[in-house]
Amino acid sequence: MGPVTSYSTAAVDSVLVFIVAVSMVFLLGLTIAMVVFVVRYGRRRHPRPEEVRQSIALEVTWTLIPTVLVLAMFFYGYAGFTLIRSPPADAMVINVLGRMWDWSFEYENGKQSDLLRVPVGEPVRLALHSADVLHSFFVPSFRIKEDVVPGQENFLWFKPEGLGTADVFCAEYCGTEHAFMMSTIEVMEEAAFEEWYATLDRLEDHPAYQVMDDVGCFFCHTVDGTIEGGPTFKGLFGKARRVVRDGEEVEVMVDRDYLRRSILDPAAEVAVDWDADMPEDAAEDLTAEQLEEVLDFLEIVR
Repeated sequence: MGPVTSYSTAAVDSVLVFIVAVSMVFLLGLTIAMVVFVVRYGRRRHPRPEEVRQSIALEVTWTLIPTVLVLAMFFYGYAGFTLIRSPPADAMVINVLGRMWDWSFEYENGKQSDLLRVPVGEPVRLALHSADVLHSFFVPSFRIKEDVVPGQENFLWFKPEGLGTADVFCAEYCGTEHAFMMSTIEVMEEAAFEEWYATLDRLEDHPAYQVMDDVGCFFCHTVDGTIEGGPTFKGLFGKARRVVRDGEEVEVMVDRDYLRRSILDPAAEVAVDWDADMPEDAAEDLTAEQLEEVLDFLEIVR
C-alpha cells in the first residue's frame, strides 16, 4: 500500500496552485514588460529622456488588479481553512497524546495504540494533548498540521481517501530526539478496522471488566474460550444459539437485546445444554449505565 490522501488534500493543493499560477502570470508579465521597455526605450533609441505625465487610469488599474487578486487569494484560502477547521458532528473521536518523543492514540472504547488506524472514507477528529512541551502534529500527505500545546486541547480532522499509509511527524522542535518523533496512519477497509477496533489489547482495561468482576460474572464465565460453570463470553456475540423459552426450544441471535434479557431475567431464556443456575438478582446492583457498559464489553470479546 502506498501513501494516501485526505478530503482536505485537494482543498489545500488548489489554493497553492491558484497562488502559484497568479504569481507565475505576474512574473511572466513583468519580465516581458521589462524586456520590452529596455529594448524600446533604451538610450540608443531615445538618447534624450522625455517627460512622462501621470495617468490616473493606469494608477487605478495597477492598484485595483493586485487588490482584487489578494482578496481572491484570501477568500480562496479562507474557504480551505474553514473546511479543515470544521469537523463533521459524527466524526470518530481519537485522543492523541504527544510526549518526548512519540505519539500515542486512544480510541473511544479505551483501545490504545502507537499506530493510528482509521477506516477509509470515515471522518476522524483528533483531540490533541501534550504531556510535556510544545509539539506539532503534521501529516504531509493530508496537508494538515496543528500545534499540540501543553495544558490545553487542540484538534484537527481528516477524512482519508483510499487505502494505504500516511506518515506522521512532529513539526515543532521539541528536544534532542525531535527527528525521531514519528508515527503512521494506516487506512483500513471498514470491516478490517471494525474487527481490529473490537478487540481490546487488554480486556481488563475495559470499564465494565471490574464491574463484572465485582458482581461475580467471572466465577462461571470466561473471556478466553475455556468452559467453566457457564458459557464463555469469547465469540458469544453475534452467534445463533438454541434456548428454551416458555418450555419450547427456539433459536435466537445473541445480540444486545438477548444479552440484556439474559442478565435481567436469567431464567426466561436458558441456553440448551446449560442449567438455569445463574442468580436471578445478578443485575440487582448494576446501574443502567453499567449494564450498557457490560453489553459493550460482551460485544467486543472475540
